[in-house]
Amino acid sequence: MSEAPKDEGAYAHAHDDTNTIYSVAEEKNKKFLQFIEEVTANADEVQKRVLAEILSRNAHVECLKRHGLNGQTDRETFKKIMPVTTYEDIQPDVNRIANGDKSHIICSQPISEFLTSSGTSGGERKLMPTTEEELERRSLLYNLLMPVMSQFVPGLERSKGMYFVFIKSEVKTPGGLVAHPVLTSYYKSSHFKNRSFDPYTNYTSPNETILCPDSYQSMYSQMLCGLCLNKEVLRVGAVFASGFIRAIRFLEKHWSLLCNDIRTGTLNPQITDPSVREAVMKILKPDPQLAEFIEGECGMESWQGIITRLWPNTKYIDVIVTGTMSQYIPTLDYYSNGLPLVCTRYASSECFLGVNLNPLCKPSEVSYTLIPTVGYFEFLPVDRNNGVTNCISMPKSLNGKEKQELVDLADVKLGQEYELVVTTYAGLYRYRVGDVLRVAGFKNKAPQFNFICRKNVVLSIDTDKTDEVELQNAVKNAVSHLVPFDARVTDYTSYADTTTIPGHYVLFWELSLNGSTPIPPSVFEDCCLAVEESLNSVYRQGRVSDKSIGPLEIKIVEAGTFDKLMDHALSLGASINQYKTPRCVKFAPIVELLNSRVKASYSSPKCPKWVAGHKKWNINVK
Repeated sequence: MSEAPKDEGAYAHAHDDTNTIYSVAEEKNKKFLQFIEEVTANADEVQKRVLAEILSRNAHVECLKRHGLNGQTDRETFKKIMPVTTYEDIQPDVNRIANGDKSHIICSQPISEFLTSSGTSGGERKLMPTTEEELERRSLLYNLLMPVMSQFVPGLERSKGMYFVFIKSEVKTPGGLVAHPVLTSYYKSSHFKNRSFDPYTNYTSPNETILCPDSYQSMYSQMLCGLCLNKEVLRVGAVFASGFIRAIRFLEKHWSLLCNDIRTGTLNPQITDPSVREAVMKILKPDPQLAEFIEGECGMESWQGIITRLWPNTKYIDVIVTGTMSQYIPTLDYYSNGLPLVCTRYASSECFLGVNLNPLCKPSEVSYTLIPTVGYFEFLPVDRNNGVTNCISMPKSLNGKEKQELVDLADVKLGQEYELVVTTYAGLYRYRVGDVLRVAGFKNKAPQFNFICRKNVVLSIDTDKTDEVELQNAVKNAVSHLVPFDARVTDYTSYADTTTIPGHYVLFWELSLNGSTPIPPSVFEDCCLAVEESLNSVYRQGRVSDKSIGPLEIKIVEAGTFDKLMDHALSLGASINQYKTPRCVKFAPIVELLNSRVKASYSSPKCPKWVAGHKKWNINVK
């Protein structure tokens, strides 16, 4: 089976010779690109071998034997016997491992740690088991990203990347295993900390600043180093778009302190971590001219284009802007003067998944090619009719339980939407990830997918069900009413308020107001109605005919509210790398926080349009 090429020490004797570095990088790129060609050209054959290898390695584990697999490694038997699973199904096994059971429950290799998913189960973060080998597999496949990028952006090996990435302090399970987010796992591993010189992982942030557990000290020191090395930066980024915007807002608040450090060559005493101070002082030198330049740019009234003004050689922003992150695109365009927004990879706590082979495409056209060697992939067809994600093609098995008919990687259909199901080397079998993907095209014989959304419904009052994509599109349609006033929604979330009779949807909006003309209340009322007009017919029937849903409400909150929302989540243990603004909030303290910062409230003045007689039946499978 084709494996991603290894390149340990490839640059060990080359870092003092620019031409040699370029030559080594070019050769490395060719190997990785050839690997992509090979595995995508033989996608189905590779998938068969991957599944056979997973089942062969784990033939005697308790989980597989429990379901009736006794050493069989063929795909047909696996699909016939092994049921599709959710986190609730595997949680008892996960709990046993977390509590110290070292027997071969799900995997023949020892579980080395847990990766905490950004999703939850019953209010608790999900724990995804992983192994040392799986970390190595992830690390090797991350090496695919820059060879792909180098086809589109020349000179990457001769520059630095300014990435704002952070770690979260881990916790230990009762059995002594570490549990932390996937990126924390990578950054704290020897694969990252002891990596040999590689021009593609040549960052402005020293390891010590990334590994600092204090988020303020980490952000401050990473921003300071990025400013000091501003002429060497060719690409900037973070994990999610929201994280990069948070970094820019940090700069807005602290640029005068940062400039003082650069002017004097001394580090702010608030940075107390000794290893961070030592690492930063190797970069920080007195530079009054640079400090004056930064002050001049940051002191201007408008921050439009601030990224290209401060980091003039930047070619693109490397952030995830698919799914709900797409709402940040206008803000990123504003700060960058329209630099390309690049989504390089598709990964999850369950496993590394895919690569964007056309990274300079428009954000709306981003598609990911799943790499067939990293796991075994299946796809459950879904129908997101009227905003509801419904599984289809689900015949009953002999024991009366629902058994999903899944599609293999090579058999998906162009334009069809599917929920992703994975089987991994680390012990997940036919596991529903919860992501809804749409087939956008093919690379050789491997499909390419648009990420659509998480399958979970975000809002529901009665029989109505609204998912993230529908809510996002509704907000997008509504904010067009703010354009004449030079205003935009910088962030939002929602809440199903059932304290009123009937219950109603509430949207919390934080605004950026650039115009001088006040926005009349009637405009916000038009926004409320525009949201409702954009929602599905089930919702509108509830509003108009059934009267089971009350008028939608938009609450305008104070500036900085969503920063406080993130701070609250971090204080409860969320990861700054994985944090995404929740599109629906239910936790009472968070609702109270949002309500405490409401400046104004508006409701729909009339009901949305709804025409009786146009009904579609949906089967909501739980």
